[in-house]
Formats: sequence, structure tokens, C-alpha cells
Amino acid sequence: MTGRLVLALLACGALVGCTPPDPVDPVDRGEFTPVYKGIETRLLDGELVSFLVEMSGARDNADVSAYAECAAAQYTLIRGYGFARHVRTNVNEEAGLWRADAVYTISPALPRGSRTIDAEVTVSNCIETGIPTV
Repeated sequence: MTGRLVLALLACGALVGCTPPDPVDPVDRGEFTPVYKGIETRLLDGELVSFLVEMSGARDNADVSAYAECAAAQYTLIRGYGFARHVRTNVNEEAGLWRADAVYTISPALPRGSRTIDAEVTVSNCIETGIPTV
């Protein structure tokens, strides 16, 4: 079987115009015309912060969660810290209005855990993608 594969690849290479297939396009998540309606920040305890965000035009939970993450990243920088760790996000949609309540810890050093964000890098990405921050 391996010999046949090698022969097929060699034959393909010998043909004029034989090219590799086009890369797969990312999954289309649909039309995206977001309207960002605001961010409310609540300091819960020292370095534990809640972000309440509202938007319309979201395609799914990921869009609203990204908005909350951008808020958390900018808030982290405002407080003079460099990193945040995602604790949880609750998303709700009603009549086209999406709301998220996200909780993050903020810290000057990279916190333990797998759901950490570098605030500076995240804010830069938010600016590039047009997602507002605090």
C-alpha cells in the first residue's frame, strides 16, 4: 500500500499543473454586525472582578465572551497588572440582547491555570478585531 502511495505522489508531481488542494476555509459563523452596548465592572474582592457586558448582533456565546474578555484585559492594564485568569462566564440571550457576566482574577504575574490571558496581547487583539474595552 505504501509503495502505491509513493508512486501516486511521484506521478502527481510529474504532471503539469498538479497542485496541493486549497487550504480549508475557517467555519463561517454567519453575518456579524455587533452593537456593543456597554460594560459594567464590579470589584468583588481584591483581585477578583466581575464584568457585565451587553451587546446585540452576536452570532453566539463566543462573541459575547470575547467582549467580556476584552473588558477584563483592559481593566487589568488600568489596574497596573499584566495578567488575568478566567474564572467563569454566564451568557444569556433574550430577544436579540446578549448579556454576559464574566469573572476574572487579575494579577501582576502569570497566574496558575490554563485559562490565563496576557492583558497587553489581548487588548491589542481586541483593537485589531474592533471589540471595545473598558
